[in-house]
Amino acid sequence: MNKEPSWDVYRSFAAVLRQGSLSAASRELGMTQPSIARHIDALEQAIGAKLFIRSQRGLSATEHALALRPHAETLVAAAEALRRSAEGTPGMAEGTVRITASKAVGTHHLPAILTGLRRTQPRLQFELALTDGIDDLLQRQADIAIRMAQPQQKSLVAKSVGSVRLGFHAHRSYLERRGWPNRLDDLHEHDLIGFDAETPFTRAGMQHLPGIDRSIFALRVDDAAAQFEAIRAGFGIGICQTAVARRDTDICRVLADVFDLPLPVWIVMHEDLRNGSRYRFTFDALVQSFTGITQAA
Repeated sequence: MNKEPSWDVYRSFAAVLRQGSLSAASRELGMTQPSIARHIDALEQAIGAKLFIRSQRGLSATEHALALRPHAETLVAAAEALRRSAEGTPGMAEGTVRITASKAVGTHHLPAILTGLRRTQPRLQFELALTDGIDDLLQRQADIAIRMAQPQQKSLVAKSVGSVRLGFHAHRSYLERRGWPNRLDDLHEHDLIGFDAETPFTRAGMQHLPGIDRSIFALRVDDAAAQFEAIRAGFGIGICQTAVARRDTDICRVLADVFDLPLPVWIVMHEDLRNGSRYRFTFDALVQSFTGITQAA
């Protein structure tokens, strides 16, 4: 590399990778399109290789760009972590906390919890990264994570808060129309709501349900919140958290003696954040809130 590019060059490069076009990257970063193009040109000159190829669909990343991608993403995550850490007054719960969680947790639990936190600590701000993947706390892609598996990294602070429970549920109107299943085999005569893409998690869950697989689902969708809304609409029988289902008195649990799957919940953050007031406050509040949820499950 002939000359070390500035940080802005890498940020623009990462944005173009994410968005697939100069115009979309410029909107994301609040910069002009020519500025983004100059940054890409500067990085290409610095490494002596082409990073993007123009096509009718936008910009396609070359092998060189894909090789640089994880390093650029690490730089962006580190810069965001630096920004968040620089915010606020030491000793006070103020500034931004970035929380990552599954889509189901982020949809069904976090809005109410964060509303309570904001009322007690109005100087706190939150960023939610909802993904069913696992964001890397070691690279500071998030400050605090709510995970459904025990973390293995030693440099993380992790607190187990119990388990939420998964079970079969259906809307009362559906059961009145189609009848209640009495045993697992009865589900073959019902409209089932389930996953579309098979994952290690769904494979593990299906081990508890012999004879039930993707082929018999009447509705396939991977978003847990969408599955729950389909249950609530009366489409059929699906799996959801019992704690969420209890909020609607018209949603009934079925086959509780056949399928009752505990899903462990862990609140996790990087150990370097334990002395930061806003991180510690948010971490403790999440532990308290989810302990209440799991104890009621």
